Amino acid sequence: MTDFTLDKLDAFLAERAKASPEESYTAKLIAKGQAHAAKKLGEEAVEAVIAAVEKDRRGLMMESADVLYHLLVVLRAGGVPLQDVMAELERRTAQSGLQEKASRPQG
Repeated sequence: MTDFTLDKLDAFLAERAKASPEESYTAKLIAKGQAHAAKKLGEEAVEAVIAAVEKDRRGLMMESADVLYHLLVVLRAGGVPLQDVMAELERRTAQSGLQEKASRPQG
């Protein structure tokens, strides 16, 4: 079992974001802007879905790692701290998923 966490990944990305875009893929994604990083996230999410549909366990694991990485890059590019997302998840787990979904504004 690994002790690597999303917090550790987020801290790693914070450091890599400070590097030159020529030296760091993370810095390069952030330099290109949130929309570019979001497109990369979308591509990785689609690849994860395909792996899941194809029941490709290893592919799903690898693509899920890409999704998490790119999600954290998009959050960083958008100025949304991971801790804010975790706080929202914590708030949502205080009630059932059906109750939480019903409490959302209808749009």
